[in-house]
Amino acid sequence: DINIANQTYACFVRSPHARAKINQVDTTKASKAPGVVAILTGDDLAQDKIGGMIAGWKIVSQDGKDMKVPPHPALAKDSVNYVGDHVAVVIAETLEQAKNAAELVSVSYKILKAVIDTSNAMNSEAIHEGIDRNLCFDFVLGDKGKTDDALSSADKIVKLDLINNRLIPNAVEPRASIGDYNSSSEQLTLYTTNQNPHLTRLVLSAFNAIAPEHKFRVVAPDVGGGFGSKIYPYAEDVVIAWASKKIERPVKWVAERSESFLSDCHGRDHITHVELAVKSSGMITGLKVDTIANLGGYASLFATVTPTYLYAPLILGLYNIPAAFCNVKAVYTNTAPVDAYRGAGRPEATFLIERIVTEAAKEIGMNQAEFRKKNFISKFPHQQCLIHNIDSGDYNAHLNKALEVADYKNFENRRSQSAKKGKLRGIGFSTYIEACGIAPSAVVGSLGARVGLYDAASIRVHPTGKVTLYVGAHSHGQGHETTFAQIVADSLGIGMDDVNVLHGDTENVPFGMGTYGSRSLAVCGSAIMKSVDKVKEKGARIAAHKLECSPDDLEFADGSWTVKGTDKSVGFGDVALTAYVPHDYPEGEEPGLDFASFYDPVNFTYPFGAHICVVEVDKDTGEVKVVKYVAVDDVGNVINPMIVDGQVHGGVAQGIGQALFEGAVYDDSGQLLTGSMLDYCMPRADNFPMFETDRTVTPCPHNPLGVKGVGETGTIGSTPAVVNAVVDALSDYGVKDLQMPLTPERVWKAMQNGN
Repeated sequence: DINIANQTYACFVRSPHARAKINQVDTTKASKAPGVVAILTGDDLAQDKIGGMIAGWKIVSQDGKDMKVPPHPALAKDSVNYVGDHVAVVIAETLEQAKNAAELVSVSYKILKAVIDTSNAMNSEAIHEGIDRNLCFDFVLGDKGKTDDALSSADKIVKLDLINNRLIPNAVEPRASIGDYNSSSEQLTLYTTNQNPHLTRLVLSAFNAIAPEHKFRVVAPDVGGGFGSKIYPYAEDVVIAWASKKIERPVKWVAERSESFLSDCHGRDHITHVELAVKSSGMITGLKVDTIANLGGYASLFATVTPTYLYAPLILGLYNIPAAFCNVKAVYTNTAPVDAYRGAGRPEATFLIERIVTEAAKEIGMNQAEFRKKNFISKFPHQQCLIHNIDSGDYNAHLNKALEVADYKNFENRRSQSAKKGKLRGIGFSTYIEACGIAPSAVVGSLGARVGLYDAASIRVHPTGKVTLYVGAHSHGQGHETTFAQIVADSLGIGMDDVNVLHGDTENVPFGMGTYGSRSLAVCGSAIMKSVDKVKEKGARIAAHKLECSPDDLEFADGSWTVKGTDKSVGFGDVALTAYVPHDYPEGEEPGLDFASFYDPVNFTYPFGAHICVVEVDKDTGEVKVVKYVAVDDVGNVINPMIVDGQVHGGVAQGIGQALFEGAVYDDSGQLLTGSMLDYCMPRADNFPMFETDRTVTPCPHNPLGVKGVGETGTIGSTPAVVNAVVDALSDYGVKDLQMPLTPERVWKAMQNGN
């Protein structure tokens, strides 16, 4: 809803083919259309030496070679690699004129056979020159020899072949960009729907050569939802910013919903074979995982870390598994690029471990809850055999509470009651762990990250005692303005209305790393606390001077510094005023009360939880209804319970959406068959019961707030719980697994076929 004087409008010409060579882009007729200001193509982009889109995390294959990343120009020059790929942009005085002219751009293509199937991509013709077998990387993690030994000595090897279906993010508001170049100051401003404005500025400046960083401002106002799909800069951001410089006028682009379906980065899309080694006693001794991850037509910014370091270490779940090995092969196909989507690797890992653990308990004849408890990590800190050192937890507590809230002991009675009504009732468990607040920077740098993963916060106390808080994290629906203000207000003893939280503008806030990966409170919140502590330390020195005592003689509470054991005190507002009117002031102390801090965590945070889902399946139609859903999560200390519950609710809804409703489908030629709300089934409110949420609290030991992440927990825990519940409901039919989404047709066919 932002509009700028003298603004023009952009419409992109997109490829109708999944794979083709571009013979010619003819703009002659379109350029003569009414209102057209400019038409720009890949040739123009190359002539101006504008760099292509980058993969932001380097992955090394098991042979020691770097991943293979093809060129990805913001406007295709020689070839297109998915339906919706950007070919040209038309800029006109009105949006209608831009759309009309875009239809007149004539593109001559040589259509090539598309590679669509993830499972067959490595056996297909290479879609990018120099990338054999369409293989980006062949990544391994773990000890293969030790894992093979565990499998060979197991009393039972449980196996599953799983598909983690491709998802299409659907934010409330589609992506949008406005480029605004001021030729007199040579200042470029990009307004964009992005979760990470500083990273966007860095990438577009350093890699795309759009503008020098010190003359480039990125503003991300109300984004309208993101779920990870707006972390990274897109080709449209590059083109719109560059186009504004070319024509020296503002250029605005807003995606239509159909464009979003085609060109927003998709999520998930794994094919996995998993084997679990189990002793007759019920102890898990080894886990072996082979995954093919589909990257789509190009390697997007965080596409390469999602199926590797965000996925592979988490395949162990909450379990004390002594040996594990994971091999991930990432492939290119002629589909939309895949990147981080709420949970980003963690939901995929949790799905495989919770599905195979459920199957293992069934095959050895153990109760689902008891089998999990038998294999839970019990002592902390715990060094897993794959990377993570888990610093805290109490895994029996959250499962016991979930069993209690779900009234598990009476489940079989309710199953019988459902059967009398012709319904098949099933119960599914999912006990999960998440590794979030990714850090420290030195560690992730050694694993291939090309950015730091700290965050920043600056606090400016005004002379009247009011506070402006500038944060590097970005809010796009998580309620940061409330939670961050609450932290500052509680710490300084002032009202929440006295705190103004600013974010999303690179010109005004410190360099931070944005919002994703459940990091905001643990990382940015900790930076806030560092700045709060600096305010209180200086405030104590000013207060001590006014009270004629040592700072060590003071205690701070309820917004005042008080001399211990006396009623002598000075308020926060008086100290703030003194800091800016330093007539009665400590000698050598600088005026002002304004501090900035950066926080680089020493470890990830490790929230965990137990989710229990109960479903009823209609025997006649295969329709699945979620009749009860219990989520017991441990996210450390809770600052705002309502916001935490809201994050859990939203995440659970997305996870159930994947399990029962959502799934992107391409035909053999690469056309997206689920390219609109008519074809891609989004869950609605009436698809869910009222979620029952509860918590245990295990504070994080290494950040000042004792908090962990919550933004992705619901999505991570829910999908396997739902699938496990449906498989349980169909147990009498011999059904061992079902491919998501569990549509009525698939469920009904499984009942007929027994698999």
